[in-house]
Amino acid sequence: MAQLRAPSDEQRQELALHGVVAGGNESSNKKARAGLCGVLRERKVVELARAKRRLVEVPYTATLAHTANALLATRASGVAVAAPPGHWIGAGGSMILESDPATGAVRKHYIGMVNMLDILAHIAEASDDAEAVDLDRRMAVPVSNVIGHSLEGLTLWTLHPTTSVLDCMETFSKGVHRSLVPLESSADNVVAVELVESAPGYRMLTQMDVVRFLRAHGAELRGVLSRTVRELGAVNDTVFAVAGGTKVIDAIRAMRAASLTAVPVVDAAAVGSGTETTLQYGNGQRAIETFSATDLRNCPVARLQPWLGISVTEFKRKVAEYQASNRPVVPGADATDTSTPADTPAAAAVATDDEQSGQQQESAALVTCSPDSTLGEAIEAAASRHVHRLWVVDEEGLLRGVVSLTDILRAVREAALGEDRELHNIVSF
Repeated sequence: MAQLRAPSDEQRQELALHGVVAGGNESSNKKARAGLCGVLRERKVVELARAKRRLVEVPYTATLAHTANALLATRASGVAVAAPPGHWIGAGGSMILESDPATGAVRKHYIGMVNMLDILAHIAEASDDAEAVDLDRRMAVPVSNVIGHSLEGLTLWTLHPTTSVLDCMETFSKGVHRSLVPLESSADNVVAVELVESAPGYRMLTQMDVVRFLRAHGAELRGVLSRTVRELGAVNDTVFAVAGGTKVIDAIRAMRAASLTAVPVVDAAAVGSGTETTLQYGNGQRAIETFSATDLRNCPVARLQPWLGISVTEFKRKVAEYQASNRPVVPGADATDTSTPADTPAAAAVATDDEQSGQQQESAALVTCSPDSTLGEAIEAAASRHVHRLWVVDEEGLLRGVVSLTDILRAVREAALGEDRELHNIVSF
């Protein structure tokens, strides 16, 4: 007798993006109201969040070495830091609690988010000389010590499950890259982001999840997606870059100071000597690759010490070679156990967060668009190549700007609200 198989995590996410919720009722699949705003108001963030895999987290006592291994093993761009309730103030004064589904008793308190750039920035603070850094001592520090090292880590956000995709886009268009979404919420009458929440479980919703939602609803959004990124004002004209000869430790320090998670790498010969320690104005330069937090995450802890002092170009090459010939140590699906043997199969790692597909693509190649690329083309490139920004180049391939996921979501939201105002004026007239 044939058996019915439950949909995989990837299949569930794809169904959720298209508005088909397993076990849902008729209201889950009804047609969106007319207009771009109608489509974005109709859908709620919990529909997207339910399809995500379980939250990747580490305890507040975990070392930075442990946390870095967790990021590498799970291919997550960031991990939540959990602590016992009643002892901490969360990032930005937040109070995000996980409660027992049966009794309601609080079990843990999420006090912040940490990514690989936070960890590397902590290491880079130790010394200007990469060889002088006592890496073992720096990596033995508890992860709770580096919460807030990056701008995004200063606050931990949640989105109420009934928040519309349109309201979620308002938050994500202001530079917030990810937010926790409770699958059930004890809060009432909350719109968009909140700092206080208690729920039995959370999922991480990211900018990339919303961009994939937009791609999945391309037919309904074709009006805005057919317009160019220049027309929609989605191009940020200022681009900061690093020379190919810049040392990794200097690039990390500069990126942290500018609150950047990625920069284009330009030819060192073209920008001249004396530019290897600072960010450069990249406009008019030819980018050869991207240096990002993903590259840093993919670097094994054991290689950090010798690789901090090499150039970003050589670093990317070494990371690619390492990934091609080695399998990562997998500390467990919940990223809380460091005792897993080194020969644990790489397939045991659980891909979560916004890294479920295209895990290696962000660091693999330079992804570009032109000012006259349509927003739909930009979204397709970002989603299919799993990159969080597109470098805008002219006909000669020279840098002219950048389109980030933040810019894309802001442009779509502003277009939706503009269309809504026009429809309202027509009806009122």
